[in-house]
Amino acid sequence: MPVIDTPAPAGTHPAAPAAARMTTRSRLILLLLCAAQFIVALDFSVLNVALPALGTDLGMGQGDLQWAVTAFALPAGGFLLLFGRIADLYGRRRLFLSGLALFTAASVLAALAQGPAALLAGRALQGLGAAVIVPTGMSLLTTTFAEGPQRERALGISGTLLSMGFTIGMVLGGVLTDLLGWRSTMGVLAVAGTAVLVTAPVLLTESRHPARPRIDIPGAVTVTGGLLSVIYALSTAAEQGFGRPDVVAALVAGLVLLALFVVVESRADQPLVSLPMLRRRSVAWGNLAGLTTFAMMSTVVFLLTLYLQEVLRLSALWTGLVFGVQGVVSAVSGIVAPKVIARLGARNTLVTGLALQAGGTAALLGLGAGAGGVWLALAAVTLAGLFHLWVIVSYGVIATSGLADTEQGLATGLVTSSQQMGITLGIPLLSAVAAAHSAALRAAGGGFADATLGGIKLALGVDAAVVAVVAVLVATGLRAAGAARRVRIAGN
Repeated sequence: MPVIDTPAPAGTHPAAPAAARMTTRSRLILLLLCAAQFIVALDFSVLNVALPALGTDLGMGQGDLQWAVTAFALPAGGFLLLFGRIADLYGRRRLFLSGLALFTAASVLAALAQGPAALLAGRALQGLGAAVIVPTGMSLLTTTFAEGPQRERALGISGTLLSMGFTIGMVLGGVLTDLLGWRSTMGVLAVAGTAVLVTAPVLLTESRHPARPRIDIPGAVTVTGGLLSVIYALSTAAEQGFGRPDVVAALVAGLVLLALFVVVESRADQPLVSLPMLRRRSVAWGNLAGLTTFAMMSTVVFLLTLYLQEVLRLSALWTGLVFGVQGVVSAVSGIVAPKVIARLGARNTLVTGLALQAGGTAALLGLGAGAGGVWLALAAVTLAGLFHLWVIVSYGVIATSGLADTEQGLATGLVTSSQQMGITLGIPLLSAVAAAHSAALRAAGGGFADATLGGIKLALGVDAAVVAVVAVLVATGLRAAGAARRVRIAGN
């Protein structure tokens, strides 16, 4: 009977050969690409705590301030898949540099804005630049580093910085606004973008899909329109509620367009998204885990910021220290995660990380209005953040392994879409839950602090439950995928 070599599960490897060691150039490329991802993640949150000061300076009312965030989120989430595909066809390096240039110029425009229109235009262009940088940067990363230990290490560092960028942005925004004013939050992005833009041409080489097929225009229109509509609906509902006619109309239109997108892609000769790729269980379940972990962990950070500042009345500095501890632990976890994957396998690491992230989030249900709550918040968010990084690294490995270089743009476009869509959608969804419950408690006679805490705890409970359910689904789905693979191998 012939002996058939069965491929090891994604993320498991023998002792790393010498070739797995990174060269000095590859380390510099990784640093450059991670810096670009970090800047984009920073932009998702750095302006949040500066909104009151911004509104006073530019004459924007309370109801209009959400657009300073939504104007960025709409194009950042809506155009990811399209630009990931364009980069495959016309050059990842070229598009990456173009996105960086646009993002940097838009940051300058936002920093110098003298009125709402200029600010919102700058934020929208920042979002468009981010939609170019993220998928092209990730596809450059996965085509630069070979599948195996090198790529796992690179994904671990990238995921760590992406996760930390959102947290650090919340802290940095408060510090910069207090010291230098809200414009400095946009200025620091312009300076950082310029530094990366100057360095990138020296290190990066061009890569593209060798066949250069046509762009799927109907698919691009339906998926972009669908994502824009859904993001608008959820972002607006977080501030205004789901009862507004425009929110309902946008949500329905978005879901219809996304359903139409699936139909279009199933019939297209050269689809924007390969449905056979999505039918790969590793790709599908990996990206579900990624979307969930980013959506729920970014929401935990946001809700805890509200808790620490509005319930416990901590200053921005003390709030920053809480998240600073979490950031340090997360950074270490991201570095250690590839070693955990090598020992446990990517699937086991992913499921374990999801389960323990859910456990850390559930512990936050013990928060109270007393000063002791800060210690529980510190311990629980640090625990959740530690295992959140296990999920980030392992899902990136699972969702991009076993694919040709020509498919990496599509695969990493899905990976980065799940990341950015998670950050974009999680906060408005659960913020709406928290706000609605807090309003109900206040209407029933509850005080501001108690009502706010009640809304936050309900949202945290939903957060933990979602992660726990997804952990079970992913474990079941990936186990079935492994069983099917073993059957196919045996049949050969």
